[in-house]
Amino acid sequence: MSGAAVLVTGGSSGLGAAVVAALVKRGDRPVVLDRQAPADGVPWIECDLADTRAAERATAELAQRSGGLRGVVTAAGMDVPGALADVPAQTWERIVAVDLLATAAVIRAALPDLERSGGSVVTVASTLGVKAVADATAYCAAKFGVVGFTRALAAELAGRVGVTLLIPGGMRTAFFDDRDERYRPGPDAVLNDPAAVASAVLFALDQPPGCAVREMVVCAERESSYP
Repeated sequence: MSGAAVLVTGGSSGLGAAVVAALVKRGDRPVVLDRQAPADGVPWIECDLADTRAAERATAELAQRSGGLRGVVTAAGMDVPGALADVPAQTWERIVAVDLLATAAVIRAALPDLERSGGSVVTVASTLGVKAVADATAYCAAKFGVVGFTRALAAELAGRVGVTLLIPGGMRTAFFDDRDERYRPGPDAVLNDPAAVASAVLFALDQPPGCAVREMVVCAERESSYP
């Protein structure tokens, strides 16, 4: 399955789009799950990842269409900052579903292909998966969950599928665009280039059998959100 594809969730924007671009640049074959279309020519299925059963079905369909998967990058993510009492319950639960439950659902559906190919998974947490802040209870709950899920998954799949936990700091993406002004990075914020983080993702995917990159913290050199 050397020609098998790499599935990227959230591959139409932000870090996901940067990973897709990096894969295309080197002649690899990305496929995407997202609600918006990725770059022209990249195979994709429209999917609301908050519907985890739909995410499982779409993953299986993309795997079949692509002749197999050799990698999965769970880059999809969302957040709506606010106090617990102020964020509507449906929104709070959607954040956890997209950021955590869909991560597990997509990987679960991809596992048969990944085991056949000896492939790899890169999950995307956040520095807020290791450091809690106010007005981010849903996001922190989800990303702390991604950290725990990935560490357990790495133990479970050792010797069968490569598993890497990525902990990125803030990046220059549209992630912050729809927030209230008070929750956006200030003009002096130091944010990383998502293309640099994508390079780290490809490094993890490219490790040979028997070599594991278990965890990576990738952030701008002067960014202060870690630890």
